Amino acid sequence: MDLWTFVLLVVLTGVAAGLVGSLSGLGGAVVVIPVLVIAFAVPFPEATGAGLVTILATSSTAGASYVRERLTDLRIGMFLEIATVPGALIGATATVFLTHASLDSALLIALGCVLLAIIPGSLRRRHEELPPEGIVPDARSRKFGLSGRYHDAALGRDVSYTAAETTPALGVMFGAGIVSGMFGIGAGVFKVLALDRYLRLPMKISTATSNFMMGVTAAAGAGILLLAGYVNPVIAAPAAIGTAAGAYAGSRILPQMRNRTLRLLFLPVIAGLAIETILRGLGIG
Repeated sequence: MDLWTFVLLVVLTGVAAGLVGSLSGLGGAVVVIPVLVIAFAVPFPEATGAGLVTILATSSTAGASYVRERLTDLRIGMFLEIATVPGALIGATATVFLTHASLDSALLIALGCVLLAIIPGSLRRRHEELPPEGIVPDARSRKFGLSGRYHDAALGRDVSYTAAETTPALGVMFGAGIVSGMFGIGAGVFKVLALDRYLRLPMKISTATSNFMMGVTAAAGAGILLLAGYVNPVIAAPAAIGTAAGAYAGSRILPQMRNRTLRLLFLPVIAGLAIETILRGLGIG
């Protein structure tokens, strides 16, 4: 394959990834990294570095749009970043050491397992349009005013929400930071899990706030991988360009979608990528 064909295919992959990432809040790297490893035989550390760069593109593009649409809760996002950034620094450092120890296959298998972890929680809440009424915020949520309101275009009305359990959410966010730094996928699965399951925010708010947070988390991990030489501009640049375009398209679509549609839209794609990644890590296929 010549260079320009490779660049074009990576750009197209980035477009699809950006669309997935901006709509689901999982980050475009959830598609970019498995495709780079499986279809283009890119070494896992370089795919991880490219993945973190695409997260920055997704977050900058979709995140800005969601802030303008008043779907991103900046207060909740910045509050949770106090847990994700330290985790990202630890995760990226761990990846450098594991790669030097020739444990790339183990990382691929672990990445596949992380992707599979997305599915059960979304399936359990697949019919939930909005969180149930009567959610009681904990003391930390009341102290910091972790609540808000947004206009839901699909429902045609304003929706109020308040954050519920902040302690388990912070714990999940720390784990999300570690996963983001290790695998370069933004760990949106864990961010959305914390925002949706523990804070009990509407899915649109969870998705938009996750997109905003991923940029900060990815920047922490990308710096370490850049210093280690795992960010290849020939791979990362076209992936980021495509991802930015896809993320912009997704940010135009999301406000008109129903919350429960977001839970199910990309689960088959993610499941397929997870299985293929695990098989590749095991040396099968």
